[in-house]
Amino acid sequence: MSGPTLPPAISTFVEATNRGDNDAFVAAFTEDAYLNDWGRAFHGRDGVRSWNRTDNIGVQAHFSPQSIEPGPDPDSYIVTLTVTGNGYNGTGPMTFHLRDGLITSVKIS
Repeated sequence: MSGPTLPPAISTFVEATNRGDNDAFVAAFTEDAYLNDWGRAFHGRDGVRSWNRTDNIGVQAHFSPQSIEPGPDPDSYIVTLTVTGNGYNGTGPMTFHLRDGLITSVKIS
């Protein structure tokens, strides 16, 4: 993957999406994960799996990381991604919070 160096869990989020690996994608999250996609909330790995099916791998999304910067809290990062596929297409930030090497929350805005 070219682009900025990402923490391992975020790299897994990107790479699993790009190769269509549903199991690896969901495994990058904590059991109690929270995903917020423009105000739509998804809870736990089951919620992440549901979002993945309808808004990510399920629509053949592909992520190209553009930049990464520290987020507002410890162990948080703002990653700007270009998204292409059969769903949303565009460039924007995602704010990730990590815990124990996994993603505990993602906010897409």
